[in-house]
Amino acid sequence: MSVFALENYPAATALVEALARRALGVEELMAATLARIAELNPRVNAIVSLDPERALAQARRYDQEFDRHRDEPLFGLPVAVKDLAQTAGWRTTFGSPLYRDFVPAQDDLFVSRLKAAGAIVIGKTNTPEFGAGSQTFNPVFGATRNPYDLSRTAGGSSGGAAAALACGLLALADGSDLGGSLRNPAAFCNVVGFRPTPGRVPGWPRLMTSEPLAVTGPMARSLPDLALLLSVMAGPDPRVPLSLPEPGASFRRLEPARLRGLRVAWAPTLGGLPFEPDILRVLGASLPVLTDLGCEIHDGHPDLRDAPEIFRVLRAWQFAVRFGPDFERQRAHMKDTLVWNIEEGLRLTVAEVSAAEVARSRLIERVAAFFARYDFLLCPATQVLPFAVETEWVREIAGVVQNDYLDWMRVCWAITVTGCPAISVPAGFTPSGLPVGLQIVAPRLADRALLEFAYTFTAATRHGERHPSWA
Repeated sequence: MSVFALENYPAATALVEALARRALGVEELMAATLARIAELNPRVNAIVSLDPERALAQARRYDQEFDRHRDEPLFGLPVAVKDLAQTAGWRTTFGSPLYRDFVPAQDDLFVSRLKAAGAIVIGKTNTPEFGAGSQTFNPVFGATRNPYDLSRTAGGSSGGAAAALACGLLALADGSDLGGSLRNPAAFCNVVGFRPTPGRVPGWPRLMTSEPLAVTGPMARSLPDLALLLSVMAGPDPRVPLSLPEPGASFRRLEPARLRGLRVAWAPTLGGLPFEPDILRVLGASLPVLTDLGCEIHDGHPDLRDAPEIFRVLRAWQFAVRFGPDFERQRAHMKDTLVWNIEEGLRLTVAEVSAAEVARSRLIERVAAFFARYDFLLCPATQVLPFAVETEWVREIAGVVQNDYLDWMRVCWAITVTGCPAISVPAGFTPSGLPVGLQIVAPRLADRALLEFAYTFTAATRHGERHPSWA
């Protein structure tokens, strides 16, 4: 097998199969991957802290120890880990100058699972400072650019991962999502980003292992590849009370969903949010494929009226807990939006946090009642198209002023507080060639049903097969 016999980078599933039967050597794949990164990464700045020599040395060991590793599900695949996750012995900056030279002694749980599954870490993917904001730029590595228009952002906070996938630097990538950080960059870069049910991918080590807003999840260019990565990342861990009991391996292979008779709610504005018109036009043109496949599509959305209070209070509280010590020592070296969010958290009262938790419980009850009537919820994955890479955050959408750097991503974080799994999938392009993502939401714990529904949609539309022309 020629490593780049396909246009752009081959699928992860195809690479694993070729490596396992020795039609492709691990070192051969690694050398070709590193050559591609050297050629294309300078244009997008997606992969940082790259260590080619270490990666090639490990690839050679895998070739020498083939019989020991050949049955590992990610055998020989190069991966770069989001720079918010700890990687033992590998620089992890969190996109902050405070941690420019930090080298952790341990891996995050999912990183150790990737390694145990045969993946080879080659570097990190770029992220905004401490993952704050859906625009990937930081003072350590600079900005990540969108492969479909290099003058625009790749989104964030998993922007480096999404851009690396879109231009074929990697076959798989991890990401994390609090307010949309898996879904936003996936939509901006025409890839797939999955926010699983909280606990599906246990987070450890963390200060708060049972807090359900922030999750880790997989990104890929197709649903089969995404399912492969999820099968390694997911699964219970006794140190994480929130973790779900199903083994990750149960997600390894997907089957197309049978859509006939499914009731699907379509919420083009999710209850009145502003959107750039081109997004709604593209999504409106993509939905008939679902009716052709047998879905019943109805206008409808859950009652999410308390989502802003819940999200803003609980996010600010988390930021104060997580970053308070760094804030006390090094406030002057943090970006303004991060400082603001930490200060908001430090001002909170017990009564405000308690009220937000009570409101979240009531909202989840209403969402459960909504999903008693519908199988899935469809809405846009973003409210805007990829914007200029020099713009930190969007100030206005369709004439509606956005008050701060959180407002413009409400279509994602309103879903976050429901506790439901959600995925962004490619859904078409504007006339100027910018990608648009469709967000699909399922009831809590219905992760597999959601992935198979998304698989059927993407197989029918094939929008994800359109790659950047220059890559």
